Amino acid sequence: MKQTTLSALLIITLFTFSACNKGKVESLERQVSEKDKQIQQLEDQVEHLQFTNSSLLDRMSDLSIVSKEGATSIRESLENINQQYQFIEDLTTKMQEKDSLNLALVLNLKRSLSDLNDDDVKVEVRGGVVHVSISDQLLFQSGSSRITAEANEVLGKVAMVVSDHSDLNLMVEGHTDNVPISNSCIKDNWDLSVKRATAVVRALEEEHYVDPTRMIAAGRADKLPKADNDSETGRSLNRRTEIVIMPRLDQFFQLLEPPVVAN
Repeated sequence: MKQTTLSALLIITLFTFSACNKGKVESLERQVSEKDKQIQQLEDQVEHLQFTNSSLLDRMSDLSIVSKEGATSIRESLENINQQYQFIEDLTTKMQEKDSLNLALVLNLKRSLSDLNDDDVKVEVRGGVVHVSISDQLLFQSGSSRITAEANEVLGKVAMVVSDHSDLNLMVEGHTDNVPISNSCIKDNWDLSVKRATAVVRALEEEHYVDPTRMIAAGRADKLPKADNDSETGRSLNRRTEIVIMPRLDQFFQLLEPPVVAN
């Protein structure tokens, strides 16, 4: 009887212990499950943060590249602007120097030719270059391309001034009125204007020792009149030879060359 009672007590104790243990196990299992969920949530958050961080690093890398390219572009643009500004400054300086040279030329020529009638010789600046306009009445006999003795004196005075400026070229232009001419020596006004220009160039070279490589002979005929050809006064003004004193063309084109800019 006593043994039966002990057995019953043991069974009751085991059952009670088993029931309590089961409750603890279930509680632990619930806790583990909650912890697993928390761990998963944390892992998801870490993964999201890693992705976000990677994305930010990529964007920062792209931004760094853009910034470098932008800085390089801005620097090149500033260099180009500085080059162009320097070019404009240099061009302005050279234009001022040219204007000063033209003024000096005009003053020297007018001083050398001061004893001549203003109707026969005019010195002026047109189109940025110096023009010495000599009437055909002073230079030539009517319808002829032979230079008079008085004209040779005038050309000598011009040659003395221009010889001091070896960096300048001379273009000698012959001009006529619109009255047609034709004889055994002269075919037409074009022919007469060219012959008069070459006669002046020849005299400057042979009589006054101007370097021939500096000179150009050109005929304009009646195509560039100074005045109306309807009157004798106008036709008289149109019959002239002009000595155009100008910079050498190669130097002139170098002056106008823009700076090389970066792409």
